[in-house]
Amino acid sequence: MSFSRFLLILRARYKVILVTLILTVASTIAVSLVLPERYLATASVVVNFKGADPVTGLTLPAQLLPGYMVTQEDIIQSHSVALKVVDQLKLASDPGYQKSFKEEAEGKGDIRNWIADLLLAKLKIDPSRESSMIDISFTAADPKFAADVANAFALAYQQTNLQLKVGPSQEASSYLNDQTQVLRDKIRVAQEKLSKYQEEKGFSSNDERMDVENARLNDLSTQLVTAQSQRFEAASRQRSAATNAGDSPDVISNPLIQTLKSQLSQDESKLAQLSEKLDKNHPEYQAALAQVEKSRANLNNEIKAVSNSLSGSATILGQRESELRSALGAQKAKVLQLNRQRDEYTILQKEVDDAQHAFDAASQRLTQTTLEGHDNQSEIAVLNPAVPPITASSPKLLLNTLLSVVVGTILGLGFGLLMEFADRRVRSRNDIVESLDLPVLGMLSKQRVRRRKPFFAPKRINRPAFSS
Repeated sequence: MSFSRFLLILRARYKVILVTLILTVASTIAVSLVLPERYLATASVVVNFKGADPVTGLTLPAQLLPGYMVTQEDIIQSHSVALKVVDQLKLASDPGYQKSFKEEAEGKGDIRNWIADLLLAKLKIDPSRESSMIDISFTAADPKFAADVANAFALAYQQTNLQLKVGPSQEASSYLNDQTQVLRDKIRVAQEKLSKYQEEKGFSSNDERMDVENARLNDLSTQLVTAQSQRFEAASRQRSAATNAGDSPDVISNPLIQTLKSQLSQDESKLAQLSEKLDKNHPEYQAALAQVEKSRANLNNEIKAVSNSLSGSATILGQRESELRSALGAQKAKVLQLNRQRDEYTILQKEVDDAQHAFDAASQRLTQTTLEGHDNQSEIAVLNPAVPPITASSPKLLLNTLLSVVVGTILGLGFGLLMEFADRRVRSRNDIVESLDLPVLGMLSKQRVRRRKPFFAPKRINRPAFSS
């Protein structure tokens, strides 16, 4: 459809369009005048977002702020907040609401929930995009009631937000209180086990027995090494004395043996001199010979005594080594036992320390959650309380009239086009060409023809009227 044809249709159907426009505007004005006036009251609240979790104390990232604001909108429009408003304003006991509840809901259900749904239907939430402000608006026929409901929603939202913030802290405080009691019992049990162990073993954290026993063990080890060295040396001397007693260092270095050897040498020298002068049967020779044999017997006896003494010394040193080895083994067992006792004591002490650390951490967190659970400072602050509006927010006569003009024009155009499509008529030469597919030979214009008077037409004479 060309624009020129559209204009021709408008010119042909202008009456329909005009009638539709007039009826639409008139109906809108009549309805706007008949509708009761509505008043819109708005209360503004500020959300001070801190971003701290009340249970863990962790700071939430700033990226969660948009989601936080959307959550606050949902909280304001929640049924729980609406029920608080109903209770604050005591709407459930209002005779008007009771009558409406009986008529509309036929008394079925709870009147509080029914009124809460009515309030939420007239509630409007408008959050600010650039700040943390939220406007809470309510529409009602009574301006004072609208302001009261808007303020009640702001107050109920503030209370609900505080309850949501404090509730987890109170639950966490109750849980931590129970856990603190459990940890306190664990400390008591661990401390009792440690005390009982100390009483049974006679062991304490400041016990110096371990150092004393370790020093004794080291001393016995040193003595054992010394005794082993002495025993080895004594055994070597004993073997040397047993195989060749005369060449034994202990025998050679013995002063008495040296004296006896010197005496034997003198006696043998004297015997040798007498043997050159006297016969073997001579009394002096016999006496000298007896003296040599006596000196040799004394020397042999002394060497034997020295060898026996070396054997006895080796035996004694062997016994001492055995005793020291036994004492060292017993000392090692005692030290190992003390080490086991110390390890057991350390384990018990660590259990006490761990239980104490857990108890301290739980007590600290309990104190923090208890303080947070008793916090009565809400993150929501009422910036601008709602006041009863002076002018009505609806119906807006001028705006409705302008909208009705637009809507009426659109409807008139629609009706005109529908009538044109239902009853197609020729509006221009293009319609003939399109409909009949024939060329147009000529076109008569619609003009008015003026009638000319004849040149010799008799003139009309106005005669005066005569009255008899």
